[in-house]
Amino acid sequence: MGSAPVPAGVPPSGLSSDVLLVIVPFPRDEKWTAHLQARHPGLQVRWVTRQFMSPPAPLPEETLDGVSLLLTVWPPPMEPLPKVRFVQLVSAGADRWITHELYQKPDVIFCTMNGVHAPQIAEWVIGSWLMMRHHFLDYAEQQKREKFARLNDVTAEDSPGLRMGVLGYGAIGRQCARLAQALGMEVYAYTRSEKSTPESRKDDSYCVPGTGDPDGVIPARWFHGESREAVNEFLAQDLDILVLSLPLTESTEYILGREQFEILSKRKTFVSNIARGKHIDSDALLDALREGKIRGAALDVTDPEPLPDNHPLFTAPNVFITPHVSWQTPQLFARIQAVVEKNLENLSEGKPLINVINRQHHY
Repeated sequence: MGSAPVPAGVPPSGLSSDVLLVIVPFPRDEKWTAHLQARHPGLQVRWVTRQFMSPPAPLPEETLDGVSLLLTVWPPPMEPLPKVRFVQLVSAGADRWITHELYQKPDVIFCTMNGVHAPQIAEWVIGSWLMMRHHFLDYAEQQKREKFARLNDVTAEDSPGLRMGVLGYGAIGRQCARLAQALGMEVYAYTRSEKSTPESRKDDSYCVPGTGDPDGVIPARWFHGESREAVNEFLAQDLDILVLSLPLTESTEYILGREQFEILSKRKTFVSNIARGKHIDSDALLDALREGKIRGAALDVTDPEPLPDNHPLFTAPNVFITPHVSWQTPQLFARIQAVVEKNLENLSEGKPLINVINRQHHY
């Protein structure tokens, strides 16, 4: 990271004919741009500052002309981009890209930013869990009324001996597991494919140093499968908190519906969704909250999103909602830069990239 000079003996760049288009919600970083161009002589870097959550407006023709490398969240409108050979997503998922013409081309490499969001999102999960368990919002309301008194009808509850279920054990799920373990919780993991060996349980994505579960040693039990029956078996494991941290694909859309909330009602599981709103049937969630089938829910994503004003979810009992902000941290762009630098370096040298998307499973 930074603007260190190119070391002596570095071979000519393999990116000398490339144009990198950066579309991020940050102002152009001249120091980093200069560093990339020094490390890869001949590389052009163009920059568009645009909010992550805003669908893209058409870009000027001169901005797109000759672009061969993309760093972005949203796919650009369907203008022809015949020279693009590498797309580095700023998101951990690829669901917005599945129908885009570039995504259909097998010779275009797609990589995610899996790992850069894990620390802050895991803290959101655990923070909202502790807030609900210790009734922080109730006491905050009491403070506004300038009252110093204990709430008579509630008791704070701690976490040792409880069980967290992580539905989707990627970078975010692994850091949630790490924090849960620190609180004394047992962790059960669920993945699409079987992870029966120590080698298969390792994480090969980007990992912020000192975080996560790189070797996959935290879960006490592992579950797997693509069927709803397999998911239901996992949900039936007396989970105290269920974290949804899986990619949105055709097979995971509305993975929690009335049947699944009925299963969770046995333990009155607390549900935390930091993945995508369409993982949960909102009507089924509303009924589960109103009928007390689950202890509560923390939602950073919703269906629909954005959640319209006066939507009934806002006033449902025991629910905490934020507007898709759990990914935010001042450290985010530095982590994004680290992944981009590593992948550009490997791309220029013909080496394997990190966080490459499996185009069959879309993550």
